[in-house]
Amino acid sequence: MPPFQLEAITAGDCAVLRVAGEVDVYGAPALREQLIKLVENGARYVVADLSGVDFLDSSGLGVLVGGLKRLRLHEGSLTIVTGGGAIPQLFEMTGLSRAFTVYPSVLEAITADQHWDSGLADGSGEDWCREHGLS
Repeated sequence: MPPFQLEAITAGDCAVLRVAGEVDVYGAPALREQLIKLVENGARYVVADLSGVDFLDSSGLGVLVGGLKRLRLHEGSLTIVTGGGAIPQLFEMTGLSRAFTVYPSVLEAITADQHWDSGLADGSGEDWCREHGLS
C-alpha cells in the first residue's frame, strides 16, 4: 500500500493539491489541515488532484465537502481531478459530482478555469503542468 502523500503547488491565488495513497480516517485530518493552510495563505481556486488516490472513504469525502464550503466562503472554488479507477464512480454514486466540478486531468481543470489565466501569466497551463509533473 503506498504511503499517504500531500503536495501543494501554488500559482498566485490558485493551487493544485496533489493527493496520493489512501484518504481515510487516518489521512483525512492532514488533508483538512492542508486545505485550511492553503486558504489561510490566500489560495482561492484549488484543484484537488486525486488521480494518485487508491482509496477514499467518507471521512475523506467529508474533508473535501468542508474544503469546498470554506473556499466558497472566500468566493473561491474546489475542483476535483479524479483520473481513472474507482474514484470517478464514487463521486457519481454519492452525488458529489453535482457539487464539485470534476475533470480527468489537472491540465483540463486549470484550462477550464479563467482564474488560472492570471495565476499562470508567464506561461501556458501545459507548460506549468509539465514543469510540476502534473497530468
